[in-house]
Amino acid sequence: MNKKILILGGAGFIGFYLGKKLAENPNNKITIVDSLYRLSGNKDTDLNILLSKNNIKFIKADLTTSDSFNNFNSFYDQIYMLAGIVGVDTVNNIPHEVIRVNTSIILNVLNWLEQNKCKKILFSSTSECYAGTVEKFDWEIPTKENVPLTIKNISHPRFTYAITKILGESSFINYSRAYDFECSIVRYHNVYGPRMGFKHVIPHIVERFYNKETPFQMYGHDQTRSFNFIDDAVTGTILAMEKGGNGDIYHIGDDTEISIETLIKFVGELMNYKGPYLPAESFSGSVARRCPNISKAKKQLDYSPIVNWKNGVKKTVTWYVDFLSNKKNNHESYYIK
Repeated sequence: MNKKILILGGAGFIGFYLGKKLAENPNNKITIVDSLYRLSGNKDTDLNILLSKNNIKFIKADLTTSDSFNNFNSFYDQIYMLAGIVGVDTVNNIPHEVIRVNTSIILNVLNWLEQNKCKKILFSSTSECYAGTVEKFDWEIPTKENVPLTIKNISHPRFTYAITKILGESSFINYSRAYDFECSIVRYHNVYGPRMGFKHVIPHIVERFYNKETPFQMYGHDQTRSFNFIDDAVTGTILAMEKGGNGDIYHIGDDTEISIETLIKFVGELMNYKGPYLPAESFSGSVARRCPNISKAKKQLDYSPIVNWKNGVKKTVTWYVDFLSNKKNNHESYYIK
């Protein structure tokens, strides 16, 4: 069956791999929309190869402006709404822009949907939406999708991203009822892999080891996370689009919980670090534990992550070491943010 698919934010980390996977089916007619903001003018060979495929059309657009939607078709079978600003460093440094950009994109997409047709839209959200619930109310971990959404400090820049995602979840579910399209929500949990940029925990650790930091500071060493390799995240995303119930929310993640210290020392081993480690305080706003209950996604979507965290981290570290070596030697830059 031919499907007309729109991926908003399709040049970003998850969007790129999602587009690549969907393009494997030649019957899919895919439109990728992105401002290319994260590339900062650098070349991206992998993205150029993807966009050259016969079943992919690319539109460069700033989705914070309503006029950019004039180039879209009037109907899509599926819309993946992945566009927005993300990254802990980003939200801490420019929280006002996170609010402006993410909210503008959400409202513009909703306004477009009022006048045009879509069978189903998938909105990408985050476990950050209930970081305050887990931290302040000792909620059960692994955490289910029906957990109350809580912002523990409304003035902290860290939570501006979560606030926009809460807005998006409510908006798309309620608009779907009013304008007769289906909607499912996915909440991602620490998705990682090659090409994700440097404003995330694993590439940040790799870069510090590469720069010979010693002794190595283990920020948030006693905190725990559950990391989800990008291939599994893409599989879960497509399953949520194809099988997800209307108005339903699904955790896309892995329920294997490890400490940050375990992660850091494994990366150090991969990078032949022989120096000492020093425990250090975590960054402000970071939660002590995070692990999703994925039983709903397993039951309703047949979702089951298959990439062991060590194997995924090894692939990711190898990619970033190669990237940093190429950058140092003035080779082509692929993805720097």
